[in-house]
This record gives sequence, C-alpha cells and structure tokens, in this order.
Amino acid sequence: MKLLALDTATEACSVALWLDGRFDVDTVELAHGHASRLLPMIDARLAAHGLRLADLDAIAVGRGPGGFTGLRLGVSVAQGLAFGADLPAIGISNLAAVAQAMLARDAAVTHVLVANDARMKEVYTALYRRGEDGLAALVGTERVASPDSVTIEAPRGARIVGAGRGFRAYPQLAGRLRGQLDAIDDAILPDAGAIATLAAAAVRAGRAGPPESLQPVYLRDNVAVPAVTVLQ
Repeated sequence: MKLLALDTATEACSVALWLDGRFDVDTVELAHGHASRLLPMIDARLAAHGLRLADLDAIAVGRGPGGFTGLRLGVSVAQGLAFGADLPAIGISNLAAVAQAMLARDAAVTHVLVANDARMKEVYTALYRRGEDGLAALVGTERVASPDSVTIEAPRGARIVGAGRGFRAYPQLAGRLRGQLDAIDDAILPDAGAIATLAAAAVRAGRAGPPESLQPVYLRDNVAVPAVTVLQ
C-alpha cells in the first residue's frame, strides 16, 4: 500500500508517504504560512520516491479538531488531490495522531490522555487506549472543554501518559493530573507520520471513501459537554 498523508490543523505543517509499512515524514512548525509550504512539501516527498499521485492507493488528512483555517486548508488540498488523481480519501483525528505517536514511542504505555490547545481557554481532549493491533483506540468521545473539567478514572495497572500542547498552554491541567500520569509530553504536535499509520489500517479495513466525504471536525458545538474520561 502507498498513501499520502498531510496535516495542517495545528502549528505543524506535515506531509508523509506510507510505503508498504514504512513512512517518510517531513514536518515543519509554523506560526503561519502553511498554504505556501504544503504543496511544495508534497511534491518533494513524491519526487524523492519517484512517485506520482496516480501511483498511490489513497490520500489521508488530519481532519481535526484544530484551527479553522488550517483544517479547511488541509481538507481542501486533500480533496483536490484525491479528485484529480481519482483516489479515495480518509480523514484521521488529530487527537488520535498524538496518541498514536506516544504509543509508538513507548511500548509500555497503555493509555494516552491527549489535550491539544483549543485557544479560548479550552482544550481539545480525548482518551485513547492501545488496541490489540497496537493502534490508538478512542475511549469515549472527543471533546472541547475547560482544562479544569478534564478528569481521569484509571484502572489498576494502567500506564497512562499525557500528551499535547494543551498541557503547556494550561499548566494547571498538568499540575492537577500529574499524580495520575506516568509522564507528560507538552511539546508534541500531530504529524502526518502518525496519521499515515492510522490511515493505512483504515484503508485496509475499507473505510476510505470518495473525496467529497472528507469533513473537518471542529468540536466547538460540543463546548457544553463536560470532559470526564473513564479508562476501559
């Protein structure tokens, strides 16, 4: 399987090629200017491997939650490329991408509590467990909420870590949950390599669809839902 993954939902502008179980990633962190960098990064990755879009099996994109402008950019580019090359497309959660990166980093981790900065004194948050296939599996739902409302009920023996820029933006979140977390990475951002890993499994499972099926996920409509996570 060969697929292209891209992401512009956060400060990271990221592109990856998944090549039969291996991936090649290019990521740059930008305050702005994702639109001018994304297509040249895609062209460079394809050229480095002697590939054209038509040689791929699918295109994946970080579908959010994230910034409005970045999400629209990523989804629009993914749709345009997929339409032009007649390829299926799939959207992958940016929260799941953070969790997947943490699970790949440490085989002993069983759960990841992701908290990405949502601005407006809120975080995008979700809890993930390591599935039997080693991939991040959502526990409960993705939410946008006040950092003070995020809680964990952990089962005995779980090794849970925190991940995401939300822990950096709101230190009180890290301070309040530190005793329940084995570690916290407050620098990590979603990247296209983790998106590609999750997308490859989804494509194999037949979950890719036509480009028009791609939709950005903002979560702002769920702002009133309290973020209480229970480990399973």
